[in-house]
Amino acid sequence: MLKVGVLGAGHLGKIHLRLLNQSEKYELVGFYDPDEINAKRVAKEFGYTYFENINTLIDSVDVVDIVTPTLSHYDCAKKSIEKEKHVFIEKPVTNTIEEAENLLQLASKYNVKGQVGHVERFNPAFLAVKDKIETPMFIETHRLAEFNPRGTDVPVVLDLMIHDIDVILSVVKSEVKQINASGVSVISSSPDIANARIEFENGCVANLTSSRISLKNMRKSRFFQRDAYISVDFLEKKVEVVKMKDAPENPGDFDMILQNAEGEKKQIYFENPEIEVNNAILDELETFADAINNDTTPVVTLEQGTKALKVALQIIKSFKK
Repeated sequence: MLKVGVLGAGHLGKIHLRLLNQSEKYELVGFYDPDEINAKRVAKEFGYTYFENINTLIDSVDVVDIVTPTLSHYDCAKKSIEKEKHVFIEKPVTNTIEEAENLLQLASKYNVKGQVGHVERFNPAFLAVKDKIETPMFIETHRLAEFNPRGTDVPVVLDLMIHDIDVILSVVKSEVKQINASGVSVISSSPDIANARIEFENGCVANLTSSRISLKNMRKSRFFQRDAYISVDFLEKKVEVVKMKDAPENPGDFDMILQNAEGEKKQIYFENPEIEVNNAILDELETFADAINNDTTPVVTLEQGTKALKVALQIIKSFKK
């Protein structure tokens, strides 16, 4: 079991603490939070060990789980890596590209592993179909959330849309060519609603919409590729896979046949991939333990977290144009 310490005992930090405490792959040593009143309350309520000094906690563990506000990710990760500790960092990886690239260099220098908390990669609906998403040429995503004051210190792109950016970058094997975007501030001082169009070198186009002032929650992505349509509902944990193949010469009475303008006939059929129920946050933490123990590449690397941040910041920059 790897000894792990958590930095940050806010809403998400408490979830991480609970899951790490349950995990058979980690030994939870304790946590640090600069808010002493909150930290002592968490320690008293749940029985976790509270460290009053961040360095003492880092010195006591093998892995540091960073669940602090984004502005402090870099400092926390730098401290940890320089003490040769593996780091799990909540998304977005850091506040700036320069910080993210510095962490990449440090991780390489000190030979430690890092993973970024892009939890939707572990969503059971996405896991059920990710191998079927082969060469998507058009992608549409909607990530809408009801208003919650927590998280409004950053633009909706870094709060919500970055989840979809990371998923898209994981399935589109091509470099980004161009980005156009618009964002609107309604309640917060930073944009609450955003739409972005990402064009890739291979011709794929992704259209992303995010809002944190919606009347209902929605987290859906649709992938269109040659002879297939794949829909992923990240919120409801459901998928739709619609495929086409050359129609048989003698179709059955219930076969769905389409004929295009060129006279080609295609048969439409549905696949129902099995969705295995999981706890996505526990899975991302435990696969990181596996990567450390087996010396393999983490599922969401620091490099991938940096790429997602670069695209997110390009989108925000596009607002200002």
